[in-house]
Amino acid sequence: MSIRIKAALLRRASALAVVAVAVAGPAIAADLRGRVVDSAGSPLPGAAVSVGGRTATAGPDGRFELTGLAAGSAEVQVRYVGYGASTMPVRLSDSTTAEVEVTLTPPDAVAEVVITGQRAAERRALQTKKVADNFVEALYANDVGKLPDQNVAEAVRRLPGITVANDQGEGRYVIIRGVDPRYANVTVNGQTAAAPEPDNRQVKLDDIPSSLIGQVTVVKSLTADLDANAIAGQVDIVTLSAFDRHGTFGSARAAYGQFDLNDKHPYEGDLTLGGTFGPDKQFGAVLSANYSKRPIESQNVAGASWTTANGYAIPADFDDRDYNLVRERTGFVANFDWRPNDDMQFYLRTQYSKFTDHETRDRFRMPIAGTIVSTSATAGSFSKATATRYVRSRNEDDNTKTVSTGGKFNVGAGKLSVDLAYSRAEKTDPLRSEFQFATGKTMTGTYDLSEVLFLVTPGTAAFDPGQFTFKSVNYDKREAVETLKQARADYSLPLNTVGEGSTLKIGVKVTDRHKTNDRNYTTYDPGSTAFTLAALNPSSLASTYDGRYPFGPKVDYAAAQAYVTANPTTLKLNAAKSLSTDLLSDYDVSEKIWAGYAMATLKLGRLTLTPGLRVENTDGDYGAKTFNSTTASRGPDANGSNKYTNWFPSLNAKVDFSDRLVLRAAATTAIGRADYNQLAPAVTVDATADTVTTGNPNLKPLTASNLDAGFEYYLPGQGVVSASAFFKDIQDPIFTQTLLNQSGTYGGVALTGAAVSTPMNAKKATVAGLELNVQSQLTFLPGPFDGLGVGVNATFIDSSIKGVPNRREDLPLVQQSKSVGTAQIFYEKHGLTARVAYSYRSKFLYTIGADANSDIYWDKHGQLDARIAYAIGDKAHSVTVFLEGANLNNESWRTFAGQKNHLGENERYGRTFRTGVQLSF
Repeated sequence: MSIRIKAALLRRASALAVVAVAVAGPAIAADLRGRVVDSAGSPLPGAAVSVGGRTATAGPDGRFELTGLAAGSAEVQVRYVGYGASTMPVRLSDSTTAEVEVTLTPPDAVAEVVITGQRAAERRALQTKKVADNFVEALYANDVGKLPDQNVAEAVRRLPGITVANDQGEGRYVIIRGVDPRYANVTVNGQTAAAPEPDNRQVKLDDIPSSLIGQVTVVKSLTADLDANAIAGQVDIVTLSAFDRHGTFGSARAAYGQFDLNDKHPYEGDLTLGGTFGPDKQFGAVLSANYSKRPIESQNVAGASWTTANGYAIPADFDDRDYNLVRERTGFVANFDWRPNDDMQFYLRTQYSKFTDHETRDRFRMPIAGTIVSTSATAGSFSKATATRYVRSRNEDDNTKTVSTGGKFNVGAGKLSVDLAYSRAEKTDPLRSEFQFATGKTMTGTYDLSEVLFLVTPGTAAFDPGQFTFKSVNYDKREAVETLKQARADYSLPLNTVGEGSTLKIGVKVTDRHKTNDRNYTTYDPGSTAFTLAALNPSSLASTYDGRYPFGPKVDYAAAQAYVTANPTTLKLNAAKSLSTDLLSDYDVSEKIWAGYAMATLKLGRLTLTPGLRVENTDGDYGAKTFNSTTASRGPDANGSNKYTNWFPSLNAKVDFSDRLVLRAAATTAIGRADYNQLAPAVTVDATADTVTTGNPNLKPLTASNLDAGFEYYLPGQGVVSASAFFKDIQDPIFTQTLLNQSGTYGGVALTGAAVSTPMNAKKATVAGLELNVQSQLTFLPGPFDGLGVGVNATFIDSSIKGVPNRREDLPLVQQSKSVGTAQIFYEKHGLTARVAYSYRSKFLYTIGADANSDIYWDKHGQLDARIAYAIGDKAHSVTVFLEGANLNNESWRTFAGQKNHLGENERYGRTFRTGVQLSF
């Protein structure tokens, strides 16, 4: 650590390792302001600074402030993970304010290793965890992208206790400690993010490119200044500020790859420019952009529900699907700051992200039905079955716009921060259309269930396009829009008479949310003129799963659409089904939440207590449309409302037992509000998929009481060993019960063999678990092995839900794995960086059925990823060439119904490889 002093009038020093003394107006006591940076000039957030027994923690830009110090000679001591503790003298005066800029350099052994900055990012994450007053995990920008992480969800899944729910092989929703992702609060720059999904409150983290973020923090124990709508926890995404770096900076990256399943090539690029400028570097700006395109193929085989035939369990369905889709992501960030002096900060944060998913799904379905003859428990034949061939063309366009502005001010003895935010999320499906061609009950086939991935071999007639007659076509358009208007103000007042660094904090927040879903649906049955699939002269797909499942003729969407347009007598409008499906998916929800809180941070020597109390008043109005099945017309609108007030006490406790050992405990409370479509008093019918979803405006919100306890031991050099136990007592948990093979009239539509889903409150649920984490940079090893590092984390969870209607037994909580974990080994030295990581989660319950045999589980999943890169140059100016591979073990996504050998779905994606170059300047 180095330092030098020069005079200035209340101005920050700009040279590295500077301590400047400035003359100002008279002060009651000596004041010290400063900044802690690394050798490249980048700030070190969370640095622990102490002078004369007084302590401060550096903020996100590395700045700190200590007031009321005794005049005279003093020592400044700074502690940071990976650097150790360093001290230096400083002269303080009661008539001047001293300003310092402290540059930390790692020990010689570590300095030889640090080249690319990966270890620096991990140091920042560890320091953030160490100085936090509650349970948190963090990732910094240099961590994100060190593996082939396409988005925020994939990046944070490597943290302790975190896993993700995937879609098409990509991470989409974050699951914290096994709790349903809809109960995780996602914020962007501290304000709640809008959700584009029409069905729930979940924020799709695959919409946000990983290259656009500066930091991600996962909060596991709430404090009173955070939204209470976070039973699972909070994921805060922070975009980059110019004051997070040093001087003018920039980066550019380009990557090109290959999917081994379809031999197509994904590519992407991003560019970031930023810096400070103007008089005294008061102004800052960061501009960042990203674009990626991924042409994905996946193949899916499904057994759906299982039934019995001749006393043996058999799948009720054989459903073979081939997906071909193109996903594009576009993202922009423009952030601006103005800091005219140390007492005022103004900012403007803007973000735009766009996600498009254009998909064609070819589908061949042949239920094992009709006359079934079993030759053994695992084999047999069937006849008089019906086969159906489909094509679905689906375009999905999502975009989210967020803008927030505010400031931070020194007001008297305290600090005031204000923030206004507006966010709008749109999910539009401009096209979601499907053609169906079906046979009569004339199909034959055999089945073999000796393997989990069972075999069905249809008879030759199932591959004759002349056997498939036009059955239906639907044209489906959807648009969901959510707008969020938020305003908050927070005031913090020092309580140094209680203990150095103690504060009292109060604040208010209002959230005004409006969500609408509008569906336009039209479906046609066969008209007066029949035609078969042969009329389209279809092409064929030889097979899926490398020849395991012969597929046969495909329905070409463009050819089918051209044919029915040229021959209008082939179609007949189904007015009742069209109108009911059109209306019953629509809703209009308004929700306003008023919140206020008071909390204290009490620094009592080595003990820090953070008690707090938050109150939230929720006022919601829910509207939906109804359908008159008798007259096939629109009925009166259905409306509901709910208003309630909740109080949320919390207490976080932390003991800095030593410079390396930290003990923590927390008792907190939280809430989980029902999804919009769950509250809307409507019935949603998808006749094509034979699914029905009903709303329930009488749903109660969940409430949770949470206990956490743990320790962290920070290793010499860089690393941590930590363990924590947690318990959640959840009242009125909401679950979705799905009853399969239901027949009846729903929303005016007659269905047979439908899956009917209804949200309900159970009595209570509990979640208990243990998190273990070991992370170490092995710098004590002799060269060249001192560049090695390891990281292993594992979380073991037990949960139960009680009071599920018609189920006497206790069930595990939905989307809760009993074990999740990640193991990593990495190397960084002399410009070479290499990392291999394996992420795992065990099975979890996804939907609760009428009985144990119809419960749907997602099976265990483990994925191996790797990256190797070589950098030329130093941290500030370098060229890096990289090669990375995702899903190297070719893991599939799989579900099962009740028993592991009862396949629900199996979907495979293959491996992905990418290579590219990154410039830093």
